Amino acid sequence: MKNGRRLEVFFEFLIFGIVIGIAEDLIAIALATGESITWKIVGIVVLVAIPFAILGEIIVDRIDFIQVFRKLMRKE
Repeated sequence: MKNGRRLEVFFEFLIFGIVIGIAEDLIAIALATGESITWKIVGIVVLVAIPFAILGEIIVDRIDFIQVFRKLMRKE
């Protein structure tokens, strides 16, 4: 049951990451280029956002950032 819950949380964060990634990329494109947002641009942004969201979730899921932070603080 624990693995099922972990997978559910992974997918929740993945979906959230994809949505936020798409939104921030569209905002950046609109502000940086002044171009109007078309369906072609949305499609490209979706294709770029999905792999980065997957990589982000895999990295975040595997790394214990609290432990890394503690190790860094001990070295100083």
